[in-house]
Amino acid sequence: MDVRFVTAGGGDVVAVMAGEGGQLLPAAQALDAATGGRIAKAMKAVRFTGGLGSAIDVLAPEGVEFSRILVIGVGKPESADSMAVERWAGHAVRRTITSGAEKLVLQPDALPNVSKAEAGAHAAMGARLASYRFDAYRTKMKPEQTASLAAVEIMMDGTAAARARAEKDSAIVDGVYFARDLVSEPANVLYPESFAERLRDLETLGVEVDVLDVPTMEKLGMGALLGVAQGSARPARLVTMKWSGSSAKGGKPIALVGKGVTFDTGGISIKPAAAMDEMKGDMGGAAAVAGALKAIATRKAKANVVGVVALVENMPGANAQRPGDIVHTMSGQTIEVLNTDAEGRLILADAVWYAQDKFDPSAVIDLATLTGAVIVALGHDHAGLFANDEDLANAIVAAGQSEGEPVWRLPLGAGYDKMIDSPNADMKNISGKPAAGSIVGAQFIKRFVRDGVPWAHIDIAGTASKPGPYEDPLSPAWATGYGVRLLNRLIASRYED
Repeated sequence: MDVRFVTAGGGDVVAVMAGEGGQLLPAAQALDAATGGRIAKAMKAVRFTGGLGSAIDVLAPEGVEFSRILVIGVGKPESADSMAVERWAGHAVRRTITSGAEKLVLQPDALPNVSKAEAGAHAAMGARLASYRFDAYRTKMKPEQTASLAAVEIMMDGTAAARARAEKDSAIVDGVYFARDLVSEPANVLYPESFAERLRDLETLGVEVDVLDVPTMEKLGMGALLGVAQGSARPARLVTMKWSGSSAKGGKPIALVGKGVTFDTGGISIKPAAAMDEMKGDMGGAAAVAGALKAIATRKAKANVVGVVALVENMPGANAQRPGDIVHTMSGQTIEVLNTDAEGRLILADAVWYAQDKFDPSAVIDLATLTGAVIVALGHDHAGLFANDEDLANAIVAAGQSEGEPVWRLPLGAGYDKMIDSPNADMKNISGKPAAGSIVGAQFIKRFVRDGVPWAHIDIAGTASKPGPYEDPLSPAWATGYGVRLLNRLIASRYED
C-alpha cells in the first residue's frame, strides 16, 4: 500500500480526529463546517464521546467530495501521545481496507504532546502497520475479503519534516513485517534450515550471517539445544547475525537472543491437540530478533548488535529426548529433563552461553515464547520482564512504553532458584510444582548468564501472537511482531553512538 504526504487532494474516505467529550479537532471542525454541521449532528445522534478508538461513519455527506467521513477518537487530547495517533490511523485503515475504497485521506492534527510533524509521521506508521495482511496461501477470496485500499494520503501543512521522519520509520515497519511473516508461516514451510536461509537475506543489508550446523554444535557441546531437536527429521541450526555500525572500533555489541522452536509438539511430553496448530508460532522470539536486526541494519544504526537465534523443531520421533534424560550444555552444566515440553529454556541455555562466549557482549537480552504461565499472569497486553540489572530493566520498560510494546517486571530470587535444583544433575528444567512457572523459567536461563553480564529475559508468550478478541488496530489477530519496536528503541536510546 502506497503511503504519501500531500498538502491538498481528495479520495474516497477521509479520517479526522475528535477528543474525548466529543471535541472536534481543527481538521474535523473544518469538515463539519463544510458539511453544514452534519458531523456534529451525527455525533449527537449516536452519543459519540471521542474515546480512544471510538468512531462514527458519516456516509455521502453533502458539501465535500468524500463519500465517507470517519471521525475517530483519540481520547483526552492533553494526554494523547504518538501511539494514540498511530492507533487513530490504524483504526481508519482497518475500517476501509476491504470496504471498496481505493484511497484514504488522513488529516492528523497536532496535539498538546505531539507536534504536527510527529503526528503526520506516526499516522503514516500506524497506517502501514495496520495494512499488514498475510494472504500468501489464500487462492480464493470473496470480493469483500480482498483488500481494495491502494493508497493512503497524509494531508497536512509542512509535509517535509513529517515525510523525513516517516522515511526513517519505514525501516521499523520493514522489521515488524519481517517478524510477522516469519511467525505466520506454516511449519512445513518454515523449519530450522529454511528459517536460516531466510536470515541470509539480511546480508544484502550489511549484516554478517553465520549458520552453525549440527556437527559444529556437537563440537561446541550444545547438548541441551541438540537434545530438543533430536526427535525431528529437521536438523537444528544456530544462526548469528552481526551488525557493526558503531564508529568505535572493537566496541562490545549488545546481544539479542531468540527462541526459535519452529514447531512445538511438546515432544514425548506431548501437548493436547486443541490449538496445537498455534505452535508454529513458538519461534516468536527468534522472529523478533531477526526483525530487529533488519530494522537497525536498514536504518544504518550506529551501534554494534549481534542476534543469536536457536532454531529447532520439537517432535516425538523414535529418537526423541525422554523425560528423565540428562544433557550436557555448552557451559559444562548438566540438566535433568523432566518435561520435554519445557524445551525453550533448554535451547536458550546453549544459545545464551554461546552469545557470551563468542561475542563478549556488553549486555544480553533474550526473547522467548517461553511459558503459558505468563499469559495467566499478564494476559496479552504485557510481556513478562526479568532482569539482573536495574538500569537495563528500566531502559527496557521505557522503550516498551514509548513503542506500545509494554512489559511488566516480575521478580527473581534465591527461593525460586532452589526450585530447579536436581538430585541427579546440576539442575532440572521444571520445578515440578504448579507455581511461579514464568519465574522458574527465567531463573533457569539466568544460570547460563555469566557473572557481571547485564541480562534481561522477556517472556513474549502472550504478546508475540494474540487471539481475535485482543486485536489491536496496529497488528493482525495472529502474529504481532512484538519485540521489534521495543528492541529498536532500546538500541537507539541506549546503545547508539
